[in-house]
Amino acid sequence: MHTRARFIFNPHSGHNARNPWLLQRARDFIAEHRLDATVVPTEHPLHATELARRALDDGCDLVVAIGGDGTMNEVAAALVGTPAALGLIPCGSGNGLGRHLGLPGPGKGAFRALLAGHIRTIDTGVADGHPFFNAMGLGFDAEISARFNALTSRGFTAYARTTWRTLFGYRPGDYVVRCGDQVLRSPGFIVAVANSDQYGNDCFIAPGARVDDGLLDLTIIRRLTPFNVLPLAERLFTKRLDGSPSVTRLRAAGFSIERDTPGFIHTDGEVRPCGARIEVKVLPASLRIAVPVPAHPAPAETSAHALSRLRPAAVP
Repeated sequence: MHTRARFIFNPHSGHNARNPWLLQRARDFIAEHRLDATVVPTEHPLHATELARRALDDGCDLVVAIGGDGTMNEVAAALVGTPAALGLIPCGSGNGLGRHLGLPGPGKGAFRALLAGHIRTIDTGVADGHPFFNAMGLGFDAEISARFNALTSRGFTAYARTTWRTLFGYRPGDYVVRCGDQVLRSPGFIVAVANSDQYGNDCFIAPGARVDDGLLDLTIIRRLTPFNVLPLAERLFTKRLDGSPSVTRLRAAGFSIERDTPGFIHTDGEVRPCGARIEVKVLPASLRIAVPVPAHPAPAETSAHALSRLRPAAVP
């Protein structure tokens, strides 16, 4: 069986914009390993989804996103429910899904990991019809995403600065969360639903969450005050959010979230307008992705085996 791949490069993603050599690195990687693959750059928002769909039409079995969580989201959205696998070279500001899956960044073996990994099947979240693979959120979460996306210079420092400047001027909303027969009414400074355990930058909004358990993890941070902001920040970065009296956690296959008025949500950091009621559900085992082999791997199709099929047959 012969395999074809497409590498989709976002030149505007944080790391890529600062390191344009990554485009050539991808081309050199293909040439070095004699892969049946091509590299195409994105030209505008949502272009990565178009390119990924075109790759499927062209018979590609592996589609690699070279960019941040937004690029990953656009490419993966086209691959949900298909036999094609997602490859990810995480080059963004947070790289939440990449960090959760242990994917190395560019310059740290990201391209080599495509040859040495295996294929894992993970879940997809869907919020108001929009797929997400790392996390979605509303409230302060969406406000920060909107402000951050408007910045010309990104990165962890810019994200932290934007968060701090917005922190004490933001008023939490009131939310009603339905989960099966359970109804939760709560103020919410942050309301997040996560597939993985973190936003990115090792900020763990859902400690213990797994991308392949058929469930989503909801986290509500009810209020932020000058007295609890630093303890909560410390808990976020040390995987101890569950111990906070300011936090509510739920785990389920889906949630219905209601707020007072329409507004914005974000899916993997991409901001979208949405109504007052948001339906969130999981699509279990719906996306195949190339990941590094763990220390004690379970039997699985290796991406090395898949990529070995990318090499053209020798000409007699």
